[in-house]
Amino acid sequence: MAKHVAIVVLLVLGLVNSSYAGTSVGYYTGKCGSNDVESIIKGIVQARFSYDPDIIAFLLRLLFHDSMGNLQTDGSLLLKGPNSEQTAVPNFTVKGYDLIDTIKEALEQECPGVVSCTDIIVAATRDAVLLAGGIYFDVPLGRYDGKVGLASNVVLPPPDISVASAIAYYQQVGFTDLETVVLLGGHTVGVTHCNVIKDRLYNFQGTQQPDPSLDAFYVFFLGTIICQNNDEMFVFLDSPNSVRTVDNSYYQMLLQNKGILPIDNAIAFDPSTASYVQDLANNNDYFLDLFAKVIVKMSLVGVLDENEGEIRNQCWTTN
Repeated sequence: MAKHVAIVVLLVLGLVNSSYAGTSVGYYTGKCGSNDVESIIKGIVQARFSYDPDIIAFLLRLLFHDSMGNLQTDGSLLLKGPNSEQTAVPNFTVKGYDLIDTIKEALEQECPGVVSCTDIIVAATRDAVLLAGGIYFDVPLGRYDGKVGLASNVVLPPPDISVASAIAYYQQVGFTDLETVVLLGGHTVGVTHCNVIKDRLYNFQGTQQPDPSLDAFYVFFLGTIICQNNDEMFVFLDSPNSVRTVDNSYYQMLLQNKGILPIDNAIAFDPSTASYVQDLANNNDYFLDLFAKVIVKMSLVGVLDENEGEIRNQCWTTN
């Protein structure tokens, strides 16, 4: 509890930096012989991205669910088991575990017991963001892996959360209103399923009508072509033309009344967040810069030090 209080205070005061809990930029320099740890990670991510560009969505979601699911960026989501975090309902569709395992295996061959699985998630996500159109940014490394991962510890905001509740949720780890809106910008490469939004398409609040805040043509397109009789069909949270690109088109979609999830639509028109959506929609460079900073800030939530965690030999199980 004391650790959580400490990081909340640090985040609120803007004092989280590259030395928090022993993390630093370039942490692994000289720790893996002559090998460059971050270059090894980057090379494997590049190879995967070349034939599977959806990995950007997988990694962003993996990092978000690991960090925000239990307010600790500790790789606990990677642990397998009958009551693990992977078995919690919000995590059923999280993917990308195999890539983290591949990277870990490569690093263990070069320098066993040195690189944490948690750092692999963070660095790999950074690299994927760059490959998908984002900017390069340094990430502090040196996290330790958690020893416990329980489904009962997972709490994530639902897609129909109100704007006020979303802001309150992220405030607990020091996110400002603007940073909350930027964090939701991860939906630029996101997808959902028809069963998540079918009430908005067919029976909004029990009216037997679509959600009137959704663009009418978009409702027709989704309701009659994409989702009709297929609850498991994927629905892109951004424009289909941009769904594998990290950019600000997500916010432009929101201003066209095409926000897929209720929270997406709500931030575009709530008085506390509407101006942020407008600014982000108008300036891609502004979004990319803030998005990089938000990822770094999220990656420092609840990090463990050597007294609290370990360097796992395999990412899916504790030592």
